[in-house]
Amino acid sequence: MALVIVLCSLAFLMLAAYRGYSVILFAPIAALGAVLLTEPAAVAPVFSGIFMEKMVGFVKLYFPVFLLGALFGKLIEISGFAAAIVAAAIRYIGRSRANLVIITVCALLTYGGVSVFVVVFAVYPFAAELYRQSNIPKRLMPGVIALGAFCFTMDALPGTPQIQNIIPSTFFKTTGWAAPALGMSGSVFMLVIGLIYLEWRRKSAMAKGEGYGTSLVNEPERVAEDMLPHPVLAIMPLIFVGVSNYCFTKWIPLWYGPSYTVAPEVLPGVHVPVTTSIKTVTAIWSVEAALLLGIALVVCTAFRRVSVALADGSRAAAAGALLAAINTASEYGFGAVIAALPGFVVVSDALKTIPNPLVNAAVSVSTLAGITGSASGGMSIALAATSDLLIKNAQAAHIPMEVLHRVVAMASGGMDTLPHNGAVITLLAVTGLTHRQSYREIFAITLIKTLAVGFVIAVYYATGLV
Repeated sequence: MALVIVLCSLAFLMLAAYRGYSVILFAPIAALGAVLLTEPAAVAPVFSGIFMEKMVGFVKLYFPVFLLGALFGKLIEISGFAAAIVAAAIRYIGRSRANLVIITVCALLTYGGVSVFVVVFAVYPFAAELYRQSNIPKRLMPGVIALGAFCFTMDALPGTPQIQNIIPSTFFKTTGWAAPALGMSGSVFMLVIGLIYLEWRRKSAMAKGEGYGTSLVNEPERVAEDMLPHPVLAIMPLIFVGVSNYCFTKWIPLWYGPSYTVAPEVLPGVHVPVTTSIKTVTAIWSVEAALLLGIALVVCTAFRRVSVALADGSRAAAAGALLAAINTASEYGFGAVIAALPGFVVVSDALKTIPNPLVNAAVSVSTLAGITGSASGGMSIALAATSDLLIKNAQAAHIPMEVLHRVVAMASGGMDTLPHNGAVITLLAVTGLTHRQSYREIFAITLIKTLAVGFVIAVYYATGLV
């Protein structure tokens, strides 16, 4: 019965998200409904002590990233930089390769260390312009952005700085460059199969005479083509953000050391010393600093264009960031509540019985990521519960820890992108589309990503590549 409660709660939230209902409202309803069926007296304490704590904690950590990312994306739009990049891409690459262009830009930003949430805000303006000029149905766009930002550069390519590639290293004593051959083979698998599918969907829709679409929402403003800046100038802020993020990731620990304490001697209004562990905030501070510099660069290089629409643009960016952040935070709170239920423990314990360590790791992490709607959350829960057993079984089977690292990292980004996933909800909110319109393509990418884990495991057993 405990397992049925968890599954029903998950199904209810996915159905609500797919039908277009607000996750901000239905995530707590789904979570607390499950608690009510498990232990009625715990509903209020769980709401305050788990759901709201996790939700507010997420906002505390990530809202500045959402806000700065949204503002950066809006400035890229109103400055004309987005349209300039699109015009150059059409001129040199061609309209027929619009999907490849968007995937490439998403991949460069993600691999450069930019948060996947920020990539969505930054890429959307010029992706929309490219699709509009190429008359490709806008509803197909989220699937393309998902392939570029949520897949191979997030956890498969060796060296990616995304958190999904970092978490396994703390359990397996590996590095982000673990199993480069397997990571590259999995990346190629995802990119090729995903691009083939998305191109098939594009050609099918256009063959039926379907265009970009009408009555769409959250559309970027258009800029006259004779007023466009040079494409090299336009793409500089995107590159600058990626490079700055990498540099700040290296510099911040050197500046602050392991921790930093704000004492009353420094700020008299602080009555109790406030100590911050720098390791836990380095990635967030790096992205925020990089975005601030990126925003400053856009404003300085396109001041005339930006100043005219800055007031309206900043309000729109703030509103979009707030909605996206609260949507994602609400889903994060849902995952925390579900992880505390007896039914979730039943699932976790059952997954430990799978004998093959690589298959066990892949299925466990992917399942828990799907239930919680979070790649990093599902992976953290799975590894906290089973890492010792996985390491023991892998060593007994003479499987290198690097292989286990890569399989776990890739599995975390598989079934996590179900309808209630925070990144999916953010992607659809930013693009102004709904699950009903665009989730089919996102789910196809989810399946391809999940198949890629099985492909990598098969490659390892067939060739011994690491």
